[in-house]
Amino acid sequence: QVQLVESGGGLVQPGGSLRLSCAASGSIFKINDMGWYRQAPGKQRELVAVITSGGSTNYADSVKGRFTISRDNAKNTVYLQMNSLKPEDTAVYYCKGSIGSIMVVRDYWGQGTQVTVSS
Repeated sequence: QVQLVESGGGLVQPGGSLRLSCAASGSIFKINDMGWYRQAPGKQRELVAVITSGGSTNYADSVKGRFTISRDNAKNTVYLQMNSLKPEDTAVYYCKGSIGSIMVVRDYWGQGTQVTVSS
């Protein structure tokens, strides 16, 4: 079975940086688009960044110029480099991948990793 596991979250001061990783494992045939979402307390889950299998990227307006999404296909891993962090970036960050496994293609979600930006 396919699993996505996030890592790299934690507590950071405003203006600091964190790098999130999401590693996919299991019966993987093909990984298509991957993305990062976040959900703050009392808020809806929102898209942060996406990256296609070809490497094209898109970002939410709130993170443009500060966050960078990338992927290492050989490692089945997607990253989110977060710079110039702000308190409003505080949220649980979730990795999502569109993954072909055996005979089906579906979206898989990680369990999430907490990012807290506070002094």
